[in-house]
Amino acid sequence: MRDFEGRSYPGWHRHMTLVSAAYGYHAIERGGAAACCRSGRH
Repeated sequence: MRDFEGRSYPGWHRHMTLVSAAYGYHAIERGGAAACCRSGRH
């Protein structure tokens, strides 16, 4: 977060949205979400 101190709110919000989407895509692609659901953990 220290690197983004000068970022405007709209820029920060856009950055965090894209990072969250990329993280979710990565978790689904590597099977993290499915493995969690199969084991019964939520």
